[in-house]
Amino acid sequence: MGFCFNQYSTYPEIIPIKLSEREVAMEEGKIHEEALCLHPVVEGALKEARIEYRAFPCDPELADTMVFCKRYDFSPAQAANAIIVAAKDNPVRYACCVVLATTRLDVNKCVRRLMDGKKVSFASGEETVRLTGMQIGGVAPFGLPPIPIYVDLAVMEQPQVIAGGGNRSSKVILAPSQFKKLSGVEIISGLAVPRPPQEQS
Repeated sequence: MGFCFNQYSTYPEIIPIKLSEREVAMEEGKIHEEALCLHPVVEGALKEARIEYRAFPCDPELADTMVFCKRYDFSPAQAANAIIVAAKDNPVRYACCVVLATTRLDVNKCVRRLMDGKKVSFASGEETVRLTGMQIGGVAPFGLPPIPIYVDLAVMEQPQVIAGGGNRSSKVILAPSQFKKLSGVEIISGLAVPRPPQEQS
């Protein structure tokens, strides 16, 4: 049994990792040693904001939310997805929305009203990577450029949530109250609507 921990975390516990699984993944080229921790920008932002968190390493091939939750035995109701949206003005304006995986971001009504834009949509994968410097499947609300961060009230009602670590090989576990330490955060009721049960698995 081995351990991976984050030196900036204020949590004293460390997370056990089965070395055999890690070594096999590394031999197959799925995980690199340096990829077992958070994206450095995310890690730095967490430290700067004095956010209490725990880093959780994962297989990059299992980073997508529903796959991750199933493999690592988390509920989708604990997964806080960071979604970049764009108001197609001139120039284009961006925001980050944090919603649970069991909900669907209300882009057409709530986000459009918040951003006061005539045309608001999900940012493309290319836009998201260019804006955040993070990998799709690991986008985090930490370490972003100065854009609004909207957090759904439903996220704040969870005892703890799992967010992206900036890459596909790590996640961040934290109490949602820690999001309030980030600059530009607004807690929004009705930012997302519940997904039908068939979309939650």
